[in-house]
Amino acid sequence: MPTRTLPGRGALDRLIRPTRAEIDLAALEHNFGVAKKLAGPAGVLAVVKANAYGHGAVPVARELERLGAAMLGVALVEEGIELRAAGVKAPILVLGGTYEGGYELMVEHELSPAVFRIDHLSRLERAAARLGQSVSAHLKLDTGMGRIGLLPSELEAFLDAAKRVRRVSLDGLLSHFANADLADEALTREQAARFGAALAALRRRGIEPRWRHLANSAAVLELPEACEGLELNLVRPGIMLYGLSPAGWLASRAELRPVLSWKTAVIHLKTVPAGTPVSYGGTWVAPRESRIATLPVGYADGYSRAFSGRAAVLVRGRRAPIVGRVCMDLCMADVTEIGEVEVGDEVVLLGQQGGLGVSAEELARLAGTIHYEVVCGIAGRVSRVECRASRRVVERPSSGGP
Repeated sequence: MPTRTLPGRGALDRLIRPTRAEIDLAALEHNFGVAKKLAGPAGVLAVVKANAYGHGAVPVARELERLGAAMLGVALVEEGIELRAAGVKAPILVLGGTYEGGYELMVEHELSPAVFRIDHLSRLERAAARLGQSVSAHLKLDTGMGRIGLLPSELEAFLDAAKRVRRVSLDGLLSHFANADLADEALTREQAARFGAALAALRRRGIEPRWRHLANSAAVLELPEACEGLELNLVRPGIMLYGLSPAGWLASRAELRPVLSWKTAVIHLKTVPAGTPVSYGGTWVAPRESRIATLPVGYADGYSRAFSGRAAVLVRGRRAPIVGRVCMDLCMADVTEIGEVEVGDEVVLLGQQGGLGVSAEELARLAGTIHYEVVCGIAGRVSRVECRASRRVVERPSSGGP
C-alpha cells in the first residue's frame, strides 16, 4: 500500500481509499532535462503554480530544486508560503503579483513578486521598510496577452516611480506569449519587439535586469526566431515539465513523459439483469445481463460528470466504459466483457495498463476542455503518491468509442 502524510490528518500516514495520483519523479526529471537542453545556456524557471498543475506542489518543487531549477514560479503568495513552509529554499517568483495584505508576507518569506503597477512598488517599499529588509521584483510587461502587466505606454512613468524606491530592486523583466501554442507568428513577433523595446528603455535608465524571460512551454519547444537578439536568459516551462505538450502540433518536438497516473480500485461488484438502470436518472440501462464495478472516485475528486457514459477506464489491461452518471464520490464501469474482475482490482483512470492508455488529452476531448484543466482539476482529497517508475502512456484513438 503506497504511503504519504495526508494534510491535516495528524497520525494518519497511509492511504485508506485506493484513489490516488501517482507522481513519477523519474518522468519529471526526464522532462526537466528536455527543457534544460532546449533552453541551452538559459536557466529554467520551473512553474509549479496550481499545485504543480495538479501534481502536488511540494514534492514536485523539492524535486525540481534538487535538479537545479534556477527559480520556481507560483501564481499566489499562498503557494509560495506553502513551499517555504515545506523547506524549499530556491528563489520563488510570484507570477500573479499580490493583493492587499500580501506585501509583508512576500518580504518575510523571501518571495519575489511580479510588479506591474506603481502602487505595487510603493506598497512593497513600505512593507520592506517595516521589516527592515529589501525585496527583488520582476517587472511584468503586457506585450499583447491583455491579462496582467504594465502596458508599454505606462513604462516611463513606472520607471520614474522605480527610481524613488530604495528597498525594491527590479531584478527581472518578463512577459508572456499569447499565441505561441497557435503558431501565430505575427503576434509573437510583435510581442517580442515590444519586449525588446522595454528592455532597451530599462537599460537607458541604468537598470539591467538580471533575469529576462518570455518563453513558456510552447516557446521552449518551438522557440520562435522572433526571440533572437533579446538576450533572454531564463525560460518558464510549465505544462511540458509534467509530460504534456501545450498543443498537439508541438507534440513531436520533444519526447515528454507523463508524470501523473490517476488510479483507483474496484470496491464493489454486482451482476444486474438486462433492463436494470444504473446511477442517477437511469441514463444507462443494462442491454444484457451485466457485471458492474463500482469505483470510489467522482466529480468531487475532479473526475468530471461530463465523463458519464463517455469515458473508459482500464481494468486488467482492457478498457471498460463508464456507465450511468458520475456521482460526487463514486462512478460505475461495465466490466462484463473483461472476465474475472475482482474487488480490489486496480483501475486506471488516467495513465496506462497492459499496453493501453487513457491520456489527459482523451479525457479533455470528452469533457470539451483542455488537458491542462484535467490534471489541474484533480482535487486535493486525491492523495499524491511519489514513485520513480517512468513509463510512457500509449493513447488509444478515441474515434472508436470506449
